[in-house]
Amino acid sequence: MKATCWHGKHDMRVENVPDPVIMNQRDAIVRVTATAICGSDLHLYNGFIPTMKKGDIMGHEFMGEVVDVGPDVKNLKVGDRVVVPFAIACGNCLACEAKMYSLCENSNPNAWLAEKIMGHSPAGAFGYSHMLGGFAGGQAEYARVPFADFGALKVPAGMADEQALFLSDVFPTGYMAAEMCDIEPGDTIAVWGCGPVGQFAIASAKMLGAARIIAIDRFADRLAMAASKAGATDTIDYEDRDVFDALKELTGGVGPDACIDAVGMEAHAAHPALFAYDRFKQALMLESDRPIALREAIMACRNGGTVSVIGVYGGFIDKFPMGSFMNRSLTMKTGQCHVQRYMKPLLARIENGEIDPSFIITHRMRLDDAPDGYKMFAKKQDDCLKVVLTP
Repeated sequence: MKATCWHGKHDMRVENVPDPVIMNQRDAIVRVTATAICGSDLHLYNGFIPTMKKGDIMGHEFMGEVVDVGPDVKNLKVGDRVVVPFAIACGNCLACEAKMYSLCENSNPNAWLAEKIMGHSPAGAFGYSHMLGGFAGGQAEYARVPFADFGALKVPAGMADEQALFLSDVFPTGYMAAEMCDIEPGDTIAVWGCGPVGQFAIASAKMLGAARIIAIDRFADRLAMAASKAGATDTIDYEDRDVFDALKELTGGVGPDACIDAVGMEAHAAHPALFAYDRFKQALMLESDRPIALREAIMACRNGGTVSVIGVYGGFIDKFPMGSFMNRSLTMKTGQCHVQRYMKPLLARIENGEIDPSFIITHRMRLDDAPDGYKMFAKKQDDCLKVVLTP
């Protein structure tokens, strides 16, 4: 089969690789009908995530048709259309029983490696380094799905792939970001980053009742989408206005009730000196992540407010404003999304017409063109926000 394979920084290749096979009794094999390039894939593309190996198959947002199942998979059959969550969860361990599925204790065969970097291991994940299990991803013609009886969600007949696809990651991730804000009627929420997750965080904050949602980015097309499609009430271009001052002005000097960091480890800054500082530290391996958005979110959040961190971080950061965080009684909530917790409720919202997640798609390409899609997305060419690939 064909698959998108990682061969190093900025080196993606579509190659012929062996077809996946059933390896465990709870496996399924899915013929991929739609997959996507995620913003967190760019961390692999840009070389910031360790433990990648040449030839690793990329992709953790995918869906398709079941073509084979293991003997213990009783709830799926050949021919079912399914969407697959990016984090692999067994459904039986203590973490899964607590509905913290991205912390599954049984799905990462390389837990020892993750423990060396993080202290404790999260769940395994598709196409996201050997630290998270070394699982082949879904940017391919076929994919093996472990624990398919628990993770794969059937897609209703008549629902287009493009409506269901983002239940695999970015829609639940954006929703969890908003949910962690504990939104009350009348609240003001600020969202750093108007990529796909940021767009869904904005849309979810609106669904959860926020009165005012402030979108922060530097790309006019993304800010326009946030306002016209996701539901932002205000936008800030951080290259035109100081974010802290703008948020104080918009909130009467108080600050947002909650701030969402939907950017993560590769943030940019309007101030060249600050950006250069973090890039220099990264180059010397003195820090692994650029926490520019996180610093801003902490400083801007109102006293006693909540900082929701859903953007991916990989390691260590510098200049964390702990004094501001502690002295102003802030709360931080974070985590990789527990996708399986949200898939069915969000599927119901799609069926009810509350949201059509396909609004984020800007480019549709064949799997063969995946390397071009990565380059376009990474360089923000042609107003690229979300690339969907079809094998």
